[in-house]
Amino acid sequence: MALNERGSQSLPIEPGISIPFRWPLAIGLGAAIVALSARLAVPLPFTPVPLSLEDLAVLLVGGFLGATAGSGAMILYLSLGALGAPVFALGTGGITRLLGPSGGYLLAFPVAATAVARIAVRGNLARCLAAALVGTMLIHAGGLAQLMVLGQSLKHALALGTLPFLLQDLLKTVIAALILTAGAATLRPRA
Repeated sequence: MALNERGSQSLPIEPGISIPFRWPLAIGLGAAIVALSARLAVPLPFTPVPLSLEDLAVLLVGGFLGATAGSGAMILYLSLGALGAPVFALGTGGITRLLGPSGGYLLAFPVAATAVARIAVRGNLARCLAAALVGTMLIHAGGLAQLMVLGQSLKHALALGTLPFLLQDLLKTVIAALILTAGAATLRPRA
């Protein structure tokens, strides 16, 4: 990212895409990537929370688009889903999904994307791994909080919403870190 004359970050200029269309395009693309990843979901019989690739997509979108566009993409994604578009896991949508057992995970997406973007800036593998781990932890914290709001004890919420997902989320965290590290090396100029 380049600094403009006021010292704030701005998207670098690329030929063929005018500046007014870059942010909406990035935000829309980020929301679409998360919506597509939600299609790769499996319902599990022992928990109301499905297994999906949404969280991996959130980590990558935040890391690649940055805090503003990454969180904007997540807000767009959540807004579309809340309005009924079938963008959530298993092709569902509606405000009830945000208020149900998996709503806390979804509502944590903008915060997780922002955290990943802030930590993984100019990331080497260690920074990207830390960013992905923090993002994953924030998503799980949101999910646990929602399950507890819905009446589960902490122990039961952990058994339903965290423990069954630990191994696959650890794998997704490592995959996200590796992709973000490779992307930082290829897509971002080094100072």
